[in-house]
Amino acid sequence: MNRRKIFSLSLGLAMLPSVAVAQQKPIKEQIAGTWTFVSALDIYPDGRRNDRWGSNPKGIFIFDGNGRFAQFITRSDLPKIAAGTADKGTAEENRAILGGLVASFGTYTVNEAEKTVVTHVDGGAFPNLIGVDQKRMILSLTADELKYTNPATSTGTTAESIWKRVK
Repeated sequence: MNRRKIFSLSLGLAMLPSVAVAQQKPIKEQIAGTWTFVSALDIYPDGRRNDRWGSNPKGIFIFDGNGRFAQFITRSDLPKIAAGTADKGTAEENRAILGGLVASFGTYTVNEAEKTVVTHVDGGAFPNLIGVDQKRMILSLTADELKYTNPATSTGTTAESIWKRVK
């Protein structure tokens, strides 16, 4: 191979990563859509790990293209309220339900450089989060899977979560 061909080949290969990066969509475009909950581990400050969602949890995380979100996660074994109406739950029933439920909605922003999504909670099941920003650090993002860490959950833990895109 002559020098000109080697130089051309080397130059072409050197340019490939920048071309690939330039073609990748921004995170905000990549996360837009509907995601279904796979799993999350709560990590306590002492290092303990807990799967508070149990077996077969259900959940949905929706990011629309205009910066709005809605998130719901529930345990599959939430107790039924014996009295039959939502306003007649016992303290024990309500504690179990709130402990096995995440529900919030609001707005979100993306920091492309930091690879973070920040949700601003406008409303939800836990009133202490209303008006609060929650930062999620993206660990990996593909067309089909979103993995992130939420360093400050409503239970005082860090959560490592996995979601699959709904198709």
